[in-house]
Amino acid sequence: MLAGGWCVFTHVEVLGRDRPAEILPAAALSPAELAPLVAPRPDFAGLSMDAPRIMGILNVTPDSFSDGGKFLKPDAAMMAVRAMAAEADILDVGGESTRPGAAEVAEAEEISRTAPVIAAIRAAGILRAVSIDTRKAAVAEAALMAGAGIVNDVTALTFDPGMAALVAAQKAPVILMHSIANPQTMQDNPRYDDVLLDVYDALAARVAAAEAAGIARDRIAIDPGIGFGKTLDHNLQLLARLSLFHSLGLPVLLGASRKRFIGTISGVEEAQRRLPGSLAVALAGVAQGVQMIRVHDVPETRQALSLWQAATKGVSQ
Repeated sequence: MLAGGWCVFTHVEVLGRDRPAEILPAAALSPAELAPLVAPRPDFAGLSMDAPRIMGILNVTPDSFSDGGKFLKPDAAMMAVRAMAAEADILDVGGESTRPGAAEVAEAEEISRTAPVIAAIRAAGILRAVSIDTRKAAVAEAALMAGAGIVNDVTALTFDPGMAALVAAQKAPVILMHSIANPQTMQDNPRYDDVLLDVYDALAARVAAAEAAGIARDRIAIDPGIGFGKTLDHNLQLLARLSLFHSLGLPVLLGASRKRFIGTISGVEEAQRRLPGSLAVALAGVAQGVQMIRVHDVPETRQALSLWQAATKGVSQ
C-alpha cells in the first residue's frame, strides 16, 4: 500500500536529471528505496493519515483571489466555520492573501484578523484541528496561543527567520509549501530545469532545514505549491506525478482549489464557478495517495470524496 493508505501500486517510475524515466516493478527497489513509499504515515496533528483529509479554507482577508472580503466580519467568519466544521478535518485560517500580485500585510493587522477568529472557534466548542496560514512567526505565535495547532507556511519557513524556532519551541505540526520569490513577483516568468525534480529537491532541503532547527520529522507535512511560482504547464506536470512526493516519506497536502489554471483549462473566468474543476483535481490527487486536500468548497468536496471512495471500494463504507 502506498504510504500505508488506500492506493495499491505494483510498479514505480524512476526519474533522474541525467537519465530517461524508467518504469520498474516495485519489487526491483531496494528495501531502503521502498521503505518511504510504503511506510504508514504517522498521525498529523492528531489525524490519522490512512484516509484522505479535507482542509477547509477560511480567508479573513479583503483581497484573496476567490473569496476576499467575504468573511472579514466575525459573524460571517463564524457562520462559515460552523458550516465547514461539519465536514472538514482541518480549518485553515489565513489573514494575508498570497495570490499573485498581493501586497504584504503588517503583522499587527494579520494578527487582528486571525487570532480573534481562532479564539472564537475554540470558545464555540469547535474541536476540529485549526491551522494558521501565515509566513510570519508573530502571527503564528498569536494563533497558536488562541487555539490553533498547525502552522501552514507557504514559504516553508524561509520568509521569517524566527518561524522555524517558534515551530520547534511550540512543538507544532507544520506544513512546508514550495514557492519561489514572493506573491508580488512569483508569476513573473518562473523557470525550472525540471519542475518535478526541482520542487522535490527544494522540499527535501526545507525538510532537512526544519529538522536541523529542532522540528521532529513526524510533525512535518509537505505541499508542492500548485500555482505558486508555476506556469500552467508546471502545474500540470506536478499534478500528473504527485506520487513522486511520497518518496520523502511525509504526508502530502494538495492545494489547487479554484486556482487560475483550472479557469484557464475550463474557460471559466470567475473563481467561484470553478467547483467542478476543483473537485476533479482534488480527486486526481487523492487517486495518487495525497493525504490532505485544501479546498474552499468543503461540503461538495466531502460528497465527491465519499462517492469516490465508495465507487473505488465497491461498498458504501
